[in-house]
Amino acid sequence: MNLMMPTAASPLVLITAPGPRIAETVHALTDQGAVVTVAATETTDAATRAALDDLAGRRLISMAAAPRMGDFDIVLRDPLPSTATEASPTPASGAGRVTLVGGGPGSVDLLTVGGLRAVREADVIVCDRLAPLSVLSEARCDVEVIHVGKIPRGAFTPQESINALLVEHALAGKHVVRLKGGDSFVFGRGGEEWNACVAHGIPVEVVPGVSSAVAVPALAGIPLTHRGLTQGFVVVSGHVGPKDERNEADWGALARSGLTIVVLMGVAALAEISETLIEHGMDPATPAACIADGAMPSQRSARATLADIAAVADAQDLTPPAITVIGPVVSALEV
Repeated sequence: MNLMMPTAASPLVLITAPGPRIAETVHALTDQGAVVTVAATETTDAATRAALDDLAGRRLISMAAAPRMGDFDIVLRDPLPSTATEASPTPASGAGRVTLVGGGPGSVDLLTVGGLRAVREADVIVCDRLAPLSVLSEARCDVEVIHVGKIPRGAFTPQESINALLVEHALAGKHVVRLKGGDSFVFGRGGEEWNACVAHGIPVEVVPGVSSAVAVPALAGIPLTHRGLTQGFVVVSGHVGPKDERNEADWGALARSGLTIVVLMGVAALAEISETLIEHGMDPATPAACIADGAMPSQRSARATLADIAAVADAQDLTPPAITVIGPVVSALEV
């Protein structure tokens, strides 16, 4: 979807009649610098409502119950009112395959050339909410787009269902692109998707993506390594807290490592993570930063000491997706 935008900075756009693929429309507009408002409607279906709540929670849109059209530069009826229902054509070779594409943190600018090529060639695209959805405007007009949401404490597509979708469409002879945020093999569950396809004899290719673990701190002005401060970094999942019985990370070893600690999916457990690191000897005054919606127009961050970062992030309403960086590198660059 290529939309001609006014030359003025930050044009105000109102979207009416949002559909289940509203996230694609919003990403296409925000990538072009627009400030987007969506007209709320009581007839919105559950899938669309979940997508709107997620977009609003990430500050990519504002919702308006009774917007005045004269307040906006552009009023646009959502051009993607429904998901594709028609079947995609089977390639002449009849041989299906799957390409796992890491799309980067969310901005289409960070998608690789290889990822773009795969999107353009796909018969079916199975995509996540954190993928660079505006790139779908580059896909073929007959492509089938399937959104598989994993919204924290919201709409959720089980991984087993995603695996089954990839297998089903590839066995039908389609080129299936699995488009997701970051890199498929860095907390992206790409390995499970690979194994599911291989178990059915389906060829799998991988297009690596720019991991948010590295890119988002850089976009916030934080180098993960810096001469004289640290010789490395570690990336760890904070999906469950250190004291949760499901935790498998040795947080005591991390506290003593002298490495920069990058925590993904750790917003809810941030207070517990900080407390545990301090309990195991990390200086409470260690610089820390939490960055939400990295690479997106709504990117925002908070900086504080390790002892205070959870409270500061909460006070500034930093919500997932967010990355936390802990270590002296947080204050390494002059501002």
